[in-house]
Amino acid sequence: MTLTGTLRKAFATTLAAAVLVGTLAGCSSNANSNASSNAKNSSDSSQTSATEIKRGESHDPSIVKANGKYYIFGSHLAWLKSDDLVNWTSFKNNLSTDYEKIFADIWTNWSKQSANPDVKGNMWAPDVIWNATMKKWCMYMSINGANYRSAIVLLTADDIEGDWTYVGPVTYSGFEKVNASKTDVWKVLGESADLTRYTSQTDTGINAIDPCVKQDDNGDLWMTFGSWFGGMWMFKLDPKTGLRDYSTTYQTVKNQSDAYYGIKLGGGFGNSGEGSYLLHTNGHWYLFASYGNLQQTGGYQVRMFRADKITGPYIDENGNAAVSERAIGNNWQSEVGVRLMSSIQWSGNDNSHIEVAQGHNSAFVDDDGTTYIVYHSRFSDTGEMHQVRVRELLCRAAHLRLGGRELLPTDDGWLVAAPYEYTGTKAADTKYDAKNVAGDYEFVIHDQRTSFKGPKKVTDKHSTDYRGVNKPVNITLTEDGKVTGDKTGTWKLDKSDGTGDMTITLDGVEYHGAFDRLPRDKDDRKVEMTFSVIGDNFCAWASQK
Repeated sequence: MTLTGTLRKAFATTLAAAVLVGTLAGCSSNANSNASSNAKNSSDSSQTSATEIKRGESHDPSIVKANGKYYIFGSHLAWLKSDDLVNWTSFKNNLSTDYEKIFADIWTNWSKQSANPDVKGNMWAPDVIWNATMKKWCMYMSINGANYRSAIVLLTADDIEGDWTYVGPVTYSGFEKVNASKTDVWKVLGESADLTRYTSQTDTGINAIDPCVKQDDNGDLWMTFGSWFGGMWMFKLDPKTGLRDYSTTYQTVKNQSDAYYGIKLGGGFGNSGEGSYLLHTNGHWYLFASYGNLQQTGGYQVRMFRADKITGPYIDENGNAAVSERAIGNNWQSEVGVRLMSSIQWSGNDNSHIEVAQGHNSAFVDDDGTTYIVYHSRFSDTGEMHQVRVRELLCRAAHLRLGGRELLPTDDGWLVAAPYEYTGTKAADTKYDAKNVAGDYEFVIHDQRTSFKGPKKVTDKHSTDYRGVNKPVNITLTEDGKVTGDKTGTWKLDKSDGTGDMTITLDGVEYHGAFDRLPRDKDDRKVEMTFSVIGDNFCAWASQK
């Protein structure tokens, strides 16, 4: 989570106070799950109404599954748990009450400065995994400092709910020659190393935040981290200790790797890009990163890339690299990266309370193969208040699903998010034919250039005539494969097996995706036919009217 200068410090302090005093929500990040899902298939008529859902607040949620429950670990010690990925309750452990004592050494010796003298607002974006070698739960958390003087540290526990024991630092940022002896920099680089590049936020200067730890096909552990500025990076961890693997070294190669920070995943040159999260599924490694600023009107959004191996290189559908080679002004409005979601005003929904600034996600594949994306969202009518949301992620070829929103994979393996949040009804393996999917739809593209800016009439705080939201157009899918209405073209079911895989061509762009029946975001949760597609680096959703 990144803000700049005084605004970042003030915002972090305010957010931390709200979270520590109010209802907590947690997030954990582990793609390995070990219990069956309790969610309902869409053929089940039972649904959860929006007013009945027990919401959770957790910024930068990271999800992990243990003992048949879902756990979220978020910034500012916001812990949540759930039996169904829908209703969340907060919980506490020794970190909730003893954090000042637990982090005293690293805070006093490194991150604490006069500009941010209290650790309370500076415990950011933890990630939790099960380390089978150590036989411990491992939590990686950023202890954030002003002027990017931060450290990612490791804690361990025997039980997912704690208590947690502090182990030590994993990596640092904000170091210079005068203070590098307080870090492991000389150990990694040698005491004669030139540290100039680490003081430039358009070179290799980063903030050591937003860890994500994953295991590759060879059993090696990797940690991704960093944000904005000098980019997002990764290096190997020692599975025996959970700390940095000092036996693995890296060359310093421009826009590729660095002797201290390891392999470059994305970003750089001062461009936005944080909250890196990796997911291995459908034969690919997917990199999710949040572009923009995290505030309600900051343009926060999730962009997606993929690679054949964990270390990359990561590219989007059009072949654009996640690693920047130049500064891009307001890069959250650029065409680099597939934007998964945006702010949508569906007809008939409560458009006074739409999702905005969706970001800093985690993702996982559940035991039944359903894939979910978990993220925090702000809303159009509640300022900086945020809550956790889950959608299925859908992959057409493998019919994967991701939660918060489901993620749906396309025929060439790209993931798309379900149009509506997950509330207990999964995308079904129902048999679809042209007759039961034809009809009138609202269709909307997640324009990479748009972001929520509030009411068009700034003085009218209750207006739902917003700037920067995407409004659907009306189209009709006819049984004979034509598209008519505000956009024209053709569509078809790609297979005769009824799986719902589909292709639609609009305005010369060919999109691939899948049909699924899902409940709407409205209180009545009426089930509608929907489709989610991707084409020419754009994701799009449609829902029957």
